[in-house]
Amino acid sequence: MKAVYIEAYGGRDQLRYGDLPEPQVGPHDVLIEVHAAAVNPADWKIRNGWLQQRVQYEFPLILGWDVAGVVVKTGAQVTRFTIGDEVFSRPDIARNGAYAEYIAVDERLVAKKPAGLSFEEAAAVPLAALTAWEALVEVAHVQPGQRVLIHAGAGGVGVYAIQLAKHFGAEVTTTVSQKNVGLVQELGVDRVIDYTAEDFTKDGRLYDIVFDTVGGPVQEQSLEVVKPGGILVSIVSPPKSEACEERGIRGAWFFLEPDGEKLAKIGRLIEEGRVKPVVGAVFPLAEAAKAHELSEYRHLQGKIVLRVK
Repeated sequence: MKAVYIEAYGGRDQLRYGDLPEPQVGPHDVLIEVHAAAVNPADWKIRNGWLQQRVQYEFPLILGWDVAGVVVKTGAQVTRFTIGDEVFSRPDIARNGAYAEYIAVDERLVAKKPAGLSFEEAAAVPLAALTAWEALVEVAHVQPGQRVLIHAGAGGVGVYAIQLAKHFGAEVTTTVSQKNVGLVQELGVDRVIDYTAEDFTKDGRLYDIVFDTVGGPVQEQSLEVVKPGGILVSIVSPPKSEACEERGIRGAWFFLEPDGEKLAKIGRLIEEGRVKPVVGAVFPLAEAAKAHELSEYRHLQGKIVLRVK
């Protein structure tokens, strides 16, 4: 099968496009014929070797942990899916990924593709939407009427965080650059802060939940705008515990645990029109290096997707 893979850690020049064997299908796996795979920062961070301490890989390694496609084979103990099902998934990051014509995924991580979505749109959903869900619903326990601040609302995770927070009844503010104001307004945000012209700490507004997708100085400054008893949740790095204690707030950081049942819930929200994917760019599989360059160095609306089939 055709695949994009690496044989050693390093820059984009390590990406290879060529033939690799089809994956073996375990008893609980479905074999998915990949139609589209999304590109996430985790892909090039793993490519660079930055996550070696967390996951030990064997080479050649196929990157990409967002997929949409069609089930073409099922393991002996699979019960939830049959051949021909259109599905999407955030696969196990410890296994080979989706930059390939086929991927084997444990069925517990798979959900039916929402009706009406293209495969490219569906591939843009799992990792980012599940991350937003875990941050807001499971970690922060968002409630109706709460004030929520989402940093980088036009980014891959931010677009889903806005829509999910609104779905659960929150009042949502987001930070974006001026060029992305229209997008986040279309997604239903209540208030927009242009971070290139405004300081989000200076208007005196406090929030029940601040969702940090940026890290660094933005995270440190965010401590100032969390209400006492509120929470700063980050997907970049753990908020400093001493600083949180001093302000009487909670700090949280997590690494996504994918789950097919949660993904199916998000899929139903998409079918109901409450959540929609945002695809910023599409590349053919063979141009994965160009997609990585875009992900690494440019601010983009929504997700980058590789078209495989």
